[in-house]
Amino acid sequence: MYARLFALGALLLSATPVMASPRIQHWQAPSGAQVYFVEDHGLPMLDVTVNFPAGSGFDSAGRSGLAALTQGMLDNGADGLSEDDISRKLADIGAELGGNFDQDRAGVSLRTLSSRAEREQALSVMASVLQHPTFPEKIVTREKERTIAELKEADTKPEAIAMKAFGKAVYGSHTYGLQPSGEVATVRNIRRSDIVAFYRAHYSAKSAIVALMGDITRAEAEAVAQQLTGRLPPGGASAAIPAVTRQIKPTEQRIPHPASQSHILVGAPGISRTDPEYFTLYAGNYVLGGGGFVSRLMQEVREKRGMAYSVYSYFIPLQQPGPFQIGLQTKKEQADEALGMVRATLARFIKEGPSEKELQAAKDNIIGGFPLRIDSNRKIVEYLGMIGFYGLPLTYLDDFPGKVGNVTVAQVREAFQRRVNPDAMATVIVGAPEARKESGK
Repeated sequence: MYARLFALGALLLSATPVMASPRIQHWQAPSGAQVYFVEDHGLPMLDVTVNFPAGSGFDSAGRSGLAALTQGMLDNGADGLSEDDISRKLADIGAELGGNFDQDRAGVSLRTLSSRAEREQALSVMASVLQHPTFPEKIVTREKERTIAELKEADTKPEAIAMKAFGKAVYGSHTYGLQPSGEVATVRNIRRSDIVAFYRAHYSAKSAIVALMGDITRAEAEAVAQQLTGRLPPGGASAAIPAVTRQIKPTEQRIPHPASQSHILVGAPGISRTDPEYFTLYAGNYVLGGGGFVSRLMQEVREKRGMAYSVYSYFIPLQQPGPFQIGLQTKKEQADEALGMVRATLARFIKEGPSEKELQAAKDNIIGGFPLRIDSNRKIVEYLGMIGFYGLPLTYLDDFPGKVGNVTVAQVREAFQRRVNPDAMATVIVGAPEARKESGK
């Protein structure tokens, strides 16, 4: 899926010097698409992304994998061009066509030289891929077979088994609990007509988010946005993911596996991308399990007891509350002990919160590392796409350091107590010490 990478040369692959807070311009194209643009002439290159509400959260249980298959086939033939024609046209000008896909979003990205001839050819290909994909029947069959082979292989790997079981345990029948690539049976049942219908319903101009970063003017950016979206389907599908049940029942699922280590995941629905306490929980989680070797979980589980090489926690904010997840791998014989320590560490953190010293160190590290988040065109265009898709303020990048810096210990403690219930979490252990049926914790 979008595996074609073409070098732009050492100059173009280097980071672009940018201001700490690039000026974001925003408008609605005549097509109805929302456009976000940062003009930067530091390097002769242009980065573009076009995103749609067409991620796996818009699948159905009987057709899981449809959204991923649709997005992955956009460049397998379009507007009279074969997949080889598309590859060749891009290779000739050193352009790179890519894509992104998650529970909420699906889209196409382009990196190209900004000189007129190269830019126009690259954008012409991108416009064809977005607006006139052909989804050839033979390639549908081929991609289904490839996906099924990958799914069968994944079903043998403990980490993939754990993530699959974890999604179902946390989200139940909600579409966030579906496997993004689908199941063998559901992918096998997908027809070309399903792909065409999904594309027409979800890839519409009125739901498109166009992000542009680089060496073009505002007038040129306006023309590019309209070129890429002016002939998209009318659409009609809802852009809203169904509501998530935030409070789940505690479960513990132990799945046998011959692996030498147990793979453990613990979690529950967490927060949405627009949650007002996002920055508080983000900074607090840095102390709990997001800060690498300085985090509480790493100190308690690895440094003091040597029970795991790595242990982490994070929030994945989505349109609806994405998962709050803790994960680790440990020897089978100490899986229960390690899990007990994770639970104890989490419970203590929720009760007491971080210390002033821990939180200040976390804020310093997050704020100090923030310039690295926006030190290239590619990173900035990804932020533009996120800001546009989730309706975040245009000042998001300006506000980020200050929002983190203002977080207090009391805010972290209170937010975690409201949002994370250690007694209502799903636990999955693959390669457990001994198998037993799913039960209450």
